Amino acid sequence: MARAKTTLKVIEHDPITIEIIQSSLRAITDEMFATMRKTAMSSIIYEVLDFGVAMMDAEGELASSGSGIPSFVGMLAPGIKSVMQKFAEPGDIKPGDVFATNIPHHGGVSHLNDVVLMQPVFSKGQIISWLANKAHWVDVGGTFPGSISVDALDIYQEGLQLPCIKVIEEGKENQSVIDILAGNSRVPDITVGDFWAGIASMRSGEKRLQALIKKYGDETVRVAIAEYIALGEVMARNGLKKLPKGVYSATEKLEDGRLVRAVVAITEDAFTVDLRGNPKQGGNALNSSKDATIVDAQMIFKAITDPQSFANAGSFRPVEVLTDEGSIFDAQYPAATSVYYETGMILFDLIWKALAPSMEQHLTAGHYGSICGTFLGGKHPDTGKEHSIVEPQLGGWGASLDSDGVNALYTGQHGETFNVPVEVAEQRNGLMIDRLSLNDAPGGEGQYIGGKGINLDYRIIGEDWWISMVYVRSKNGPWALNGGLQGSTNYINVVRKDGKEERYSSCTALRLEKGDVVQVVTANGGGYGPPRKRRQESVLSDLRNGYITAATARDIYGIEA
Repeated sequence: MARAKTTLKVIEHDPITIEIIQSSLRAITDEMFATMRKTAMSSIIYEVLDFGVAMMDAEGELASSGSGIPSFVGMLAPGIKSVMQKFAEPGDIKPGDVFATNIPHHGGVSHLNDVVLMQPVFSKGQIISWLANKAHWVDVGGTFPGSISVDALDIYQEGLQLPCIKVIEEGKENQSVIDILAGNSRVPDITVGDFWAGIASMRSGEKRLQALIKKYGDETVRVAIAEYIALGEVMARNGLKKLPKGVYSATEKLEDGRLVRAVVAITEDAFTVDLRGNPKQGGNALNSSKDATIVDAQMIFKAITDPQSFANAGSFRPVEVLTDEGSIFDAQYPAATSVYYETGMILFDLIWKALAPSMEQHLTAGHYGSICGTFLGGKHPDTGKEHSIVEPQLGGWGASLDSDGVNALYTGQHGETFNVPVEVAEQRNGLMIDRLSLNDAPGGEGQYIGGKGINLDYRIIGEDWWISMVYVRSKNGPWALNGGLQGSTNYINVVRKDGKEERYSSCTALRLEKGDVVQVVTANGGGYGPPRKRRQESVLSDLRNGYITAATARDIYGIEA
């Protein structure tokens, strides 16, 4: 394989040209993102935007990223490096090749559903860049529909494994691999459609990048990429210098009672997250790979240092993450990981909790703290075909030192993610939505109140349906700050057609019948400050808006309505 040398030749270039190229890199990844959104088959991609795209340099370092899930983008570089490690001989990687991987324990993958596609871009016989796409595919086989279950004992139960393979070779698809993808999915048309959407996304990026190379020359483009990454590091280190130095820690109980802990040390040169001493990986799917864990730390670092600018490899150079191999934050093969995102959400929230008391100008009280991934499927009432849907849920954000929390927003991990509109869910997914409203349960009271979660009711109108889900923070609500009150909790109620109610914080392929209703309830965020310090006019406004009852106004806020 011909690779670009990491030491660039010193060339004359003007800063305006370099900045134009760097802006073009962002435009290229934005076009990749738009292409994926426009061509995908599943609503989890084209509506929710549960995917990420990126451009790397020749060595697999993140150079530019599009919109989408930040954690997906952050894990793409290790995927490229796994390809370079496996296909290391000269000629192993050729123009037109596309690689795929989805094994979580190496290669920048989170769980088997999150399939990574990667394509090298060549100039003058050498790799000048890599393009990558990572998206959640709704079903990749395995024991459980949707390929998701907290009860999975190992990765073999979770679906088809793609061990860093070529799916397209020199521009020609490997039809046998595509047939295997289709043959192992319960929704083969959607799976193959989302595969080709990912390919289209990268091909659009390659077209634009080659035009850029033709216009400015490959050496100038290499320099622009290298300087862009270097600029990212300068901005990150400048942001690090402004943070309060010290050691911060927080603990949290998992739903099963185990204790997890994060220790964050901030110095002039490093942002270190120490996760050593945490529980060992378990015999279920609540395990996270180290690549996924690192991204959780990177996202918090970016949020408190330089949240508004671009992100690339340089943006995260000061971040160091320490783990024990074989722990829930560094699970080893063949540990199950299909609901890794809830463990990742716990860690993201834990680092946040450790830093928030000292960084109230950056960080709010705790938010609903769960992806609340809801996986539903069955025979579509219109077509009779097997159909699967995936929806993360909105929830309440914590209050801050000077404002109430935001209602019905996705988690801090989600980035530019959207909920599926009621009309789309009903028309495309074969469900009825009986209700979508703010959660009026108590919780999150304070001088500033936590944002409201949601109530979302799915009515099943097809036969042979099922639901799988895991919601953390089902026992302990989001944490508060400075005397505020804890938020509420996440869970679902299944109301059977005979009126019987069943409450769950997790379930796997729970059978649903026509006429059953799944009631999703997500948490209100934590409050900030003592409730008795809330302004009277704010309490009365809360009462008028239905956020609180007259009893709450009297008992919690000390105001007679």
